[in-house]
Amino acid sequence: MNADHVWYVSYGSNMNASRLACYLQGGRPAGARVSYPGARDHTPPVADAAVMLPGRLFFAGTSSVWGGGMGFYDPDGQGPTPGRAYLISTEQFVDVATQEMHREPGGSSPLEAVVRAGVPGGRHVAGPGRYETLVRVGQREGVAMLTFTCPERAADVVPNQPEQRYLRMLSEGLSQAHGWSAARCRRYFASCGVDDAVA
Repeated sequence: MNADHVWYVSYGSNMNASRLACYLQGGRPAGARVSYPGARDHTPPVADAAVMLPGRLFFAGTSSVWGGGMGFYDPDGQGPTPGRAYLISTEQFVDVATQEMHREPGGSSPLEAVVRAGVPGGRHVAGPGRYETLVRVGQREGVAMLTFTCPERAADVVPNQPEQRYLRMLSEGLSQAHGWSAARCRRYFASCGVDDAVA
């Protein structure tokens, strides 16, 4: 399993299992503007686990899926950042990442060789856009833990407030993975720069 699986670590809307399922099986997440074709392999994750990452969550840009700011991960920021790790195949991870990059999954992808090599150097920039930077955030049970984000750090971008429907998806994921209450989610979002009126 180790050679062909990775832990995909989500710190955003994919902490919500139903949201991730749209990337694996296809479909449109609740409240989203976009439908997804799904991965080549529709198999659910082998396992999942609540994790805490160093670094911080920040919101910037404008989401074509939710409207408002998108959640990104700055591994060098002040944390920690709660996340949810899913044990999935390397092929599935590449297909999830490809869809996040607004590309069609399937076929050969240069990302697959990078992921199978464990993201040498701990960071790989596949392109200039959102979620096109792969980051190795550690390992769990001998398996690499990977996520994706933008190439910039939190201090280098203009923040943008997220939409409530996006935050609801994140809150549900935090509740599923970490058992957090709505009030704790709001406090966490506030620590990430979200205005009280939005959270």
